[in-house]
Amino acid sequence: MDSYILFLRGINVGGSNRLPMAALAGILQEAGLQNVQTYIQSGNVLFQTDRANPDGLADEIGAAIGVGHGFTPQIMLLPLARLKAAAAGNPFPEAQDDHKSLHFYFLERVPPAPDLALLDALKSERERYQLIDTVFYLHAPDGIGRSKLAARAEKALGVAATARNWRTVSKMMAMAAGHRF
Repeated sequence: MDSYILFLRGINVGGSNRLPMAALAGILQEAGLQNVQTYIQSGNVLFQTDRANPDGLADEIGAAIGVGHGFTPQIMLLPLARLKAAAAGNPFPEAQDDHKSLHFYFLERVPPAPDLALLDALKSERERYQLIDTVFYLHAPDGIGRSKLAARAEKALGVAATARNWRTVSKMMAMAAGHRF
């Protein structure tokens, strides 16, 4: 069986686009996915499947959420190996101690024409970023909430993305290694 990480974007604990993690886990189990584990209420899921070809799985999950909850969130489906490679490739390992300042933007695909000049213009004096294949790494020591770069990174990259901080990335890898939180 292969392990996958599912990151959902645009879901909320309350209000519009509400999707409790227990409901999401049920949807995934009904789709035949196994060992489904969620982490916090923001759409982080680890699961396993024996499907030979997982293409279309994100669309299938999105459709099931749409039927049951009336909206379809953006879904990023990553093989566990891709998450591990992103963590291993982190160009800012010294920032890992401050998990809230280090962010991984997982991209739908390699950006064909990222606007690096815009990214540089948006970057604060203390921020650092690096684009490596399908991951945009951002170290924002003053916080992501104030970061103009964080707010406009996806537009400048030109591809769909979903961001997770270092804590979430490391917790997902720990869950995959068999630890429970």
